Amino acid sequence: MKKQYTYIAISVAICLLVGFLSSFATQSSVNDWYLHLNKPWFNPPSWIFAPVWILLYILMGIATGLVWAKGIYHIWVKTALYHFGIQLLFNALWSIVFFGFQNIFGALLIILTLIVLLIFTIKWFKIVNKTSAYLMIPYLLWVCYAAILNYKIWELN
Repeated sequence: MKKQYTYIAISVAICLLVGFLSSFATQSSVNDWYLHLNKPWFNPPSWIFAPVWILLYILMGIATGLVWAKGIYHIWVKTALYHFGIQLLFNALWSIVFFGFQNIFGALLIILTLIVLLIFTIKWFKIVNKTSAYLMIPYLLWVCYAAILNYKIWELN
């Protein structure tokens, strides 16, 4: 059990670190370029993003730690963690492309890819630990919402 908490703590820290690092790209444009974009009526206020993402990164970290605790030697665990790592890279890449490069269409392609990768991650998490799969669902829902938002911003600009 102690080992499980260690894996969860490490996983949460990694997820939060990725979020923190990708926020540098966001901060470079969020108070400048992003303010001047046309946005749909359902665009949330800017202050909501940080707390939502912090919560999602914590849930992702818990989910990943629970999978990791099942034993890294097992091929299903390795496969699940591989999928998680790839989707986490695409998560960070989205911020870099959307805010850093200010490429709305490129970010749309990335977020659509991220949704597919998330579905595979959830599938593999469910094989290893059902609770982990359920912990990833809010993240998937938020990314789907973000994809719609990304599409509408692209369409309006």
